[in-house]
Amino acid sequence: MGSYLNPGKSSFEMALNSQIFVDKSGMIDITNRLIKTMQRFVCVSRPRRFGKSMALDMLAAYYERDACSSELFQHLKISEKESYLKHLNQYDVVKINIQEFLSATHTVNDMLDMIRRYLIFDLTENFQEVRYRDENNLVQVMKDIFSKTGRSFVILIDEWDCLFREYKEDQEAQRLYLDFLRAWLKDKEYVALAYMTGILPVKKYGSHSALNMFTEYSMTNPGNLSEYFGFTEHEVELLCGEYNMSFQEAKAWYDGYELVSYSRDKQICHSMYSPKSVVEAMMRHQYGTYWNQTETYEALKIYIQMNMDGLKDAVVRMLAGECVVINTGTFTNDMTTFASKDDVLTLLVHLGYLTYDNEKHTVSIPNREVAQEYINAISTMNWQEVITSVNDSRKLLEAMWEMDEEKVAAGIDKAQEEISILQYNDENSLSCTINLAFYFAREFYTLIRELPSGKGFADICMIPRRKYADKPAAVIELKWDKSACGAIEQIKEKRYTAALSEYQGNLLLVGINYDKETKKHVCKIEKILK
Repeated sequence: MGSYLNPGKSSFEMALNSQIFVDKSGMIDITNRLIKTMQRFVCVSRPRRFGKSMALDMLAAYYERDACSSELFQHLKISEKESYLKHLNQYDVVKINIQEFLSATHTVNDMLDMIRRYLIFDLTENFQEVRYRDENNLVQVMKDIFSKTGRSFVILIDEWDCLFREYKEDQEAQRLYLDFLRAWLKDKEYVALAYMTGILPVKKYGSHSALNMFTEYSMTNPGNLSEYFGFTEHEVELLCGEYNMSFQEAKAWYDGYELVSYSRDKQICHSMYSPKSVVEAMMRHQYGTYWNQTETYEALKIYIQMNMDGLKDAVVRMLAGECVVINTGTFTNDMTTFASKDDVLTLLVHLGYLTYDNEKHTVSIPNREVAQEYINAISTMNWQEVITSVNDSRKLLEAMWEMDEEKVAAGIDKAQEEISILQYNDENSLSCTINLAFYFAREFYTLIRELPSGKGFADICMIPRRKYADKPAAVIELKWDKSACGAIEQIKEKRYTAALSEYQGNLLLVGINYDKETKKHVCKIEKILK
């Protein structure tokens, strides 16, 4: 497995010299400021596809005493920070990947024993001048080293939460592991910085966390690390320019994770992209879904088909492009304890299947790539009515292009009958049905959805992406028990200058009304040249 003490700079050097490297070294300034403070314990939880391990390699290369890594960082963003030279190559680094030890053993006790033995071996081998009180006790060995040399450690732990994913039901195993981490790290002078990364936040037991000394950064609360969770929009735009790829298509496929950081006088919203997907798209010069290279839809399927009140309704609404309000506070940070649909949806945020709006407390499906995983999962479940509606959406879109009003109305009637779980009694459910019925439009369009306000009704704007400039734009106005012709007139009155200010070409004006008495939809379509 190699040395766990001062592992060297080679892994980060390889990343730095790879074909695609995005400079995220600015985060080191944040960890530098945490060293020697009460917040020197950091737990960063984010989806597997968001490049957790590279961050640890970078931290190891920067902090390691024997690395001599100034040549790696001298042209990176961290070199511009005041803290750069103060902490560069000043610490002994312990770096471990818990998954390695878990895979090499059969019980939690065996895993913890192996971690202790291997770390003690490396520590005593490198600090032979120290007299040890107890060479079989990891904590005492590190105390003795610190007492003798005054040298503190930066401790980096990758895949810290893998045990909770492997031993989902074994609470005793989980407690043993958390007790080990607490005894090793908490209130220890030899810890300059402890940085853990994984998918899940720290496990809660009752009203207290077993590792309450950690400052947590997660997909629901990323704090001032938010811009380092993945690739920012600006970074992706630069990569698209470098690789001659359409940024508009990259945005449609991979954008959607909105992470917010706060300061004393402002807040900044970062549009975050999955590094794995962006790198694959750039290297292959092809946009598509690369999610299944790290996850399978089976993982998603397990959770969305749970028997939780309102869960199916929430998933259908999100597939239609809506946001769903949730309470993340009841989630216990594991993969088995679910009191409500909100706990399931919170887990899906941490797994990357949903994005969380910290201001509105809502979740939604972030982008086209992730939406495809929902379709893949649902196609193998007993949600036949949902997948039928999605499959029929191609024909409905073609009917709209052909301005076949009767086919469009009939298609929406069929979608409304199929999505029977929705209470079809207001403009919100009408809007949800329309959005799901036109699901296939995402293949060609950027969809702008204006939520209802007061007694108003939702409007949907479809703007063709540059790649599909031959397709007409469309504005859809919805009416509830009024008139489809009146909807067309309202479109003309509103003009929609903000949404369509840069568009030139054919524009379809689509008015749709639902008649409560006949329980049927009526559609009117006009075409104008904008």
